[in-house]
Amino acid sequence: MQRIKVAVLRGGPSSEYEVSLKTGRNVLDNLSDKYIPIDVFISKDGNWHIDGAPVTPYKIFENADVVFNAMHGEYGEDGKVQQLMDKFGVKYTGSKALASAIGMNKVMAKEIFRKSGLKTPVFKIIQKGAELNEESLKLFKTFPMPAIIKPNGSGSSLGVSIVGKLDEIKPALEKAFEHSDVIIAEEFIIGREASCGVIENFRDQEFYSLLPTEIKTDEKYEFYSYEAKNSGESKQICPGNFSPKETETIKNMAAEAHRLLGLRHYSRADFIVSPKRGVYILEVNTLPGLTKESIFIKELEAVGCSFPYFLDHVLTLALEKN
Repeated sequence: MQRIKVAVLRGGPSSEYEVSLKTGRNVLDNLSDKYIPIDVFISKDGNWHIDGAPVTPYKIFENADVVFNAMHGEYGEDGKVQQLMDKFGVKYTGSKALASAIGMNKVMAKEIFRKSGLKTPVFKIIQKGAELNEESLKLFKTFPMPAIIKPNGSGSSLGVSIVGKLDEIKPALEKAFEHSDVIIAEEFIIGREASCGVIENFRDQEFYSLLPTEIKTDEKYEFYSYEAKNSGESKQICPGNFSPKETETIKNMAAEAHRLLGLRHYSRADFIVSPKRGVYILEVNTLPGLTKESIFIKELEAVGCSFPYFLDHVLTLALEKN
């Protein structure tokens, strides 16, 4: 049988560059013998390389049977690289360009969730150029406190803050604007943090939800921030200690979010489980991290699915139904 050539894209001009390098490395290390891996490194300035030598995207696409997109954040996850691959007619893993752009845009995704009946926290949009002192006072007077201030279009909890006092709001807005021209003020709901992966056409289900993970953030962090995620001090418990009803709700909402946004192959959704108010969806990751420490990997292990088997499944989907 002829082996399949897989170009694994990693790196890129994103604030999640380091995580992408690790995801890509883990993918390369776990491809089965039926595949020939091609390690495609994309530098922070957007140049593509193989074995240290610069190369054009077209040359890579021309010589690969399929692309595994191991990128995260801007460019790799927001539809831009997907548009490039669509232009050249290459088969690739993950969501298509439009669904990627919608999934990365928290406002658009939350509007779709809200209109479709999925509970998501109350939110307000703030555009770059707003007068921040005035905006801060308005938020403090009219918006439920405490609140979360977050960029609209970045991942890994970069640029996210929790505010409860007036003097905390302006610095939080400035921090979020470093990552996006549009930011969100979102109601902070007290509860347990959860995450749940979804795989398409797996184990005889169109949308197969993995077992939800409970995230226990170390006490020194207010929430599961970028620092908390990468400190090694927070705990990811899979399966999480949720009631059967909570578990089923999380799984159903993760699958429904994947379907509503038109996502493809796999995704992971984040939630808050409030003891009094129920389960709220926060956002969806269209290309969740696949490092050795990633939540998605733990969830695969919890349902008895090896990482090489998952990679083979996703690549098969990409090759069959691009």
